[in-house]
Amino acid sequence: MPPLLKLHAWKLAGLLLLANLGLLAHLIAGSIKPTSEWDWTDILGEGGSALLVLLWIGLLLKSRPAGRVTNLLFCGLACLFFSLWMDSVDEFVQLPASVHWDKWLESGPMPVGFILMTLGIYHWHREQLAISAQMEKRERLFREHRLFDKLTPLGTADYLRLQVQQALQQGRAEGQPLSLVILDLNGFDRLNREHGHAEGDLVLQSLTQLLLLNLRRQDLLCRLAGDRFVALLPGTGAQQAQQIAGELQDAVRHLAYRSSRNGERLYLSAGVASVLAQDEDGDSLLRRLNLALARAKQTPAAKRA
Repeated sequence: MPPLLKLHAWKLAGLLLLANLGLLAHLIAGSIKPTSEWDWTDILGEGGSALLVLLWIGLLLKSRPAGRVTNLLFCGLACLFFSLWMDSVDEFVQLPASVHWDKWLESGPMPVGFILMTLGIYHWHREQLAISAQMEKRERLFREHRLFDKLTPLGTADYLRLQVQQALQQGRAEGQPLSLVILDLNGFDRLNREHGHAEGDLVLQSLTQLLLLNLRRQDLLCRLAGDRFVALLPGTGAQQAQQIAGELQDAVRHLAYRSSRNGERLYLSAGVASVLAQDEDGDSLLRRLNLALARAKQTPAAKRA
């Protein structure tokens, strides 16, 4: 079984259990119809639709990580599959006229499934808008600069310096504040040693998407080096930048990342710091940002001592 499907094995097992319970209920309450009464048009239509929905579920769980959007889409598709499955079973099993619960099993899950799928698609749409907004910054200047990271869809340190300098000039001209937030993953070297560099790359890619989803449309995220990221926050004061830095740190801590090899949970954490731009150039601002991160990462160690 592919690694991502292993992570969702309990979902598949639960769906299989419900499908078998529904079939068992029909067999206990009714009797098998003779083949002469089978309606092959309904069997092929309803059974084929159920198999297609089951295929959609497999593709969904294989391609998406665990999370709210995946759960909503899965539950919605599971309801559709169960409804179609019960319709298919009804073509083979004759129930007494006194039995009415089969209609609920056939029709009830369908509207619930469509509602859950609609919610899942809505949140998936919001994810894509957030990611696309950041990707627009890359696509606009990709051919001109080619200063983008090969592993993640982010600008490199050189690209960040260019953007910081431009943002400083624009902020002074418009009288708007500019802040930077830096995030550094804790224990990334150990993660590479224990799980391999390929797993480390997957962590950085997942972390990139997570950070993009927790930033605003006008913000710019770049990969400074290794496991260190910088967010450029135009029009943002010191207090709001600190709040955003704390939210990014919390997002990393709550990320339910599972290793691709055996699906074990890897607990991640990060150090963060933020600075408000002053009357300085881009290099000075970035040096001050790195010093702020070093002080922030020393503070917890001092408290433990």
